[in-house]
Amino acid sequence: MEITIEARTTELGAQLFAVDGLHPEDSAMLQALYSRSSESVIAHLEKVRATGSGKFMLSYYVGYGHKSIGDCGSTTTFIEDVSLLAAKAIQDNPLYSGQETSTRFLDMSKRRVVDPIDNAQSRATVSALMNFYASNQERVRALIAERHPRRENESEVTYQKAVTARAFDVMRGFLPAGVSTQLSWHTNLRQAGDHLQRLARHPSPEVAGIALGLENALAGLYSSSGFDKNRAGVSGVTASEGSAERIAWESAYARDFAYPHQLERPSTYLDLHASGSLTLDAAAWARALATRPRGCVLPHWMTSFGQLRFAFLLDFGSFRDIQRQRNGVCAMPLLTMEHGFEPWYLEQLDEDLRAEAARAAYKLELPTSDPVLQQYYVPIGFRVPCHLTYALPALLYVLELRTSKTVHPTLRKKMLKMAEWFRGRYPDIALHADADADDWTVRRGLHTITARGGGVAAPQ
Repeated sequence: MEITIEARTTELGAQLFAVDGLHPEDSAMLQALYSRSSESVIAHLEKVRATGSGKFMLSYYVGYGHKSIGDCGSTTTFIEDVSLLAAKAIQDNPLYSGQETSTRFLDMSKRRVVDPIDNAQSRATVSALMNFYASNQERVRALIAERHPRRENESEVTYQKAVTARAFDVMRGFLPAGVSTQLSWHTNLRQAGDHLQRLARHPSPEVAGIALGLENALAGLYSSSGFDKNRAGVSGVTASEGSAERIAWESAYARDFAYPHQLERPSTYLDLHASGSLTLDAAAWARALATRPRGCVLPHWMTSFGQLRFAFLLDFGSFRDIQRQRNGVCAMPLLTMEHGFEPWYLEQLDEDLRAEAARAAYKLELPTSDPVLQQYYVPIGFRVPCHLTYALPALLYVLELRTSKTVHPTLRKKMLKMAEWFRGRYPDIALHADADADDWTVRRGLHTITARGGGVAAPQ
């Protein structure tokens, strides 16, 4: 790819350069040289052209003593045909950036299901759930249209898309968590290395295998960024003496804390448990918080006011949605059948189909006693312990975003309870949550990606 440069000079003499087309390691090295060289980036770009893309870093001995150079080069990986569980493990990182297949907008009936056991019993379990999901979509669509008839001012096309989207909202509860998805991951090289180190030691063989595969791929592309070293201690690669202790600790951490709340019994916070407090001791800040309009993001320094923690049971499908809010802590749960199936999914069905759905959800024969592998066969409508920790700026953003009517109803219900608690505790802080009890909106039909000129791209 050709390197392109846009240059500008301000009235006060500042020199500005926008550079595109660089190999990620070259970009990292160009930025790092600012701290050790007074030459312009233009001079260093000439050296890049002379040495060739991807080789510029090799021409320097790097002795920083820390990993900051890796923060300056980024890459994008595309991960396909992996389970919903593996996608969540990859996304379990506050610095994750990327997108994933939406079970709320796409028909998942043709997707492959990751089956780590792969025997007659496991295949029968997967088949029963996927058949129920695929064979009842039209029936559920008709029921939704009956309950929510189109209004005169609503477009027929938009309305039909909204009905289809709500049908996916309902039927997704019966998808096994092993159903495959695809996701992108845009990351800098340092964060890729650190996160893949952890994932390579994950108790799920699928997740560990994905991590090793990505490390191999990134090592091939970025030979100067240490991905080869990340594989030490796993997959038969010998660790150096100095890293053995670190590897042992990381392996134990990955095994013992992949699902940090798995031993808790959350019956006491079935509805909502909230804790923590904020310290607001300045009148100027109080005025600003009381008058903040909807959508205005609070400055980062207001995280110093304190943290609030919330715990409740939430179906795994909607956990996948709230986990997308990275500016906080959303601990990974272990998906089991222990905490029951979310009633909302059954309530959306007619009486006969409800009985069939209950049999499909509750009469599962899990093909293994391994709790990590059992997850692949459990429908994502089953509830998991959901633990959230947010500082004030992140919490207001999440509550205003996730109380919208376009949010999945099971998640929106919990967000409304959080908003109600927050308003009771901090009535002088402006919170613009949508508290309307009716969760139906035709706006769901507008959430699409359409190619200019008439073509349509997924999600439809």
